[in-house]
Amino acid sequence: MGRVTERRRVIRVRDGVVTARPDTLVAEEPLEIRLNGKPLAITMRTPGDDFALAAGFLVSEGVLAAADDVQSIVYCAGATADGANTYNVVDVKLAPGVPVPDITLERNVYTTSSCGLCGKASLDAVRTTARFPIADTPPVRLTPELLAGLPDRLRAAQEVFDRTGGLHAAALFSEAGELLDVREDVGRHNAVDKLVGRALRDGRLPLSRAVLLVSGRASFELAQKAVMAGIPVLAAVSAPSSLAVDLAAETGLTLVGFLRGPNMNVYTGDERIALHSGV
Repeated sequence: MGRVTERRRVIRVRDGVVTARPDTLVAEEPLEIRLNGKPLAITMRTPGDDFALAAGFLVSEGVLAAADDVQSIVYCAGATADGANTYNVVDVKLAPGVPVPDITLERNVYTTSSCGLCGKASLDAVRTTARFPIADTPPVRLTPELLAGLPDRLRAAQEVFDRTGGLHAAALFSEAGELLDVREDVGRHNAVDKLVGRALRDGRLPLSRAVLLVSGRASFELAQKAVMAGIPVLAAVSAPSSLAVDLAAETGLTLVGFLRGPNMNVYTGDERIALHSGV
């Protein structure tokens, strides 16, 4: 659905001058994800690419690994008491034979647009449920110069951000620096799920030759999503969390933070970065 932005009246104060005008805001609405008709999770998201978002979420939970794992994804008609379709409830029906997880587990919770599941137990959970161990053979090899140019290319592709200034973005690049896909959302983890979900539905998993770039920080949850999709390199324009670094180190993920122009920090997996100085 296309409710990506909304208009609201705002009072602007600029250099002491007060004016009233309409402003364009990014839309934020809840999306309930159901699995075989049973509620699984609720996330706050920017409407659009909802089927990809649901599919990507289920990849990160270890439920889906291929397009044919899904029988159907539909909006739920009659999602409200009066029978209306709000387009805020999506039901994913698994194909016959695909195991149905226990949806009473801890992930069956409300998640905000910025939270994730953290804790040392989560490291073990990712390690045991990952369908695509990071196995880029031969290894992806990136120059610092190539990485340095990616944030500007991501920013240039953020169409809705230009109108609202209120969206996170995530992009997939090839190892040669080609922009493969970009998604925007009020939640950075939703933007990644939309990328991964689109790749799953197109039959492109695992993304073993791709670079994932996110516009904000690199949280544990984003590292988790990269690992679950088989992505070997995660780069972020801001800082990683300690648990994200731990997960990257344990799984072989290359994690780059503070990617700003020619400057960057390589936290793990430096063998994929063609560094010139000896360290």
